[in-house]
Amino acid sequence: MTKSPTLLLLLLLSQFCLAQITGAIPSSSSIANTSTSDSHHWTAFHNPAILGKIEKSELAVLYENRFQLSELSTKTIQAAYSNNLINTGISLSQFGYSHYQEFMLGIGWGRNFSNKFSMGVQFNYFTNYFEASNTYRAALIAQFGLLMQLSPNFNLGFSSFNPFQSNIKAEFVVQKIPSIFSYGAEYFFCPELVWRSQLDKEVSSNYRIASGFEYTMLQLVVVKLGAYQSDFLVPCLGLGLSTSAFVLSFNTEMHPLLGLRSNIGMRYQIHN
Repeated sequence: MTKSPTLLLLLLLSQFCLAQITGAIPSSSSIANTSTSDSHHWTAFHNPAILGKIEKSELAVLYENRFQLSELSTKTIQAAYSNNLINTGISLSQFGYSHYQEFMLGIGWGRNFSNKFSMGVQFNYFTNYFEASNTYRAALIAQFGLLMQLSPNFNLGFSSFNPFQSNIKAEFVVQKIPSIFSYGAEYFFCPELVWRSQLDKEVSSNYRIASGFEYTMLQLVVVKLGAYQSDFLVPCLGLGLSTSAFVLSFNTEMHPLLGLRSNIGMRYQIHN
């Protein structure tokens, strides 16, 4: 078997074992992907309501590697612009290698309503490429999100990715794009220690349950510990470095069947 079919087989296997989620959706900087209620960090293609919580414009890049294969990696760049009326985010993600690739371009808007709740909407243009037929196929995907502040220490989040179940229609087949509904909770025991949990449901896959803690030491170093359950129990570890304008995040998880998965992200906040 040649290298290309082997990589394609691994790609399909990883998609199946990871609840059939497209690789173009990047992992978040939140431990165990508990990003739906993360009121401090917006990650592209997760909850667009988090855009409404951004107080400074920012730029970010993320790189995710699956199972130590560069062909199964996701690269993301995102930018958010903050103003007094509504915040805007633009993001681009690419997954795959030369024989098969997925691209997703998104633009979203979020608004904070008196710190009681924030709402967001995003539209994504999803495209895949098959080298064998030299063809591109595309679909337009909607996202909606909500973040509610029930108390100064407690937030609830909801997000939906592709709720209308858009798919890519080729000449002979239909490629299914996942429809994901996520519910999250965030609780601050103190400003330095936060706990987040999340429940995800892709309409044709099993539930995914995730939970994690993040602790900030000396207002600089962030230690993360969490896990999620979706067919397998997957432990997650992470470290971060946070200053007033710059955030560096590194997360890892160990899948018992497929191995190591890691992501690194850099975020720079711009004073408006």
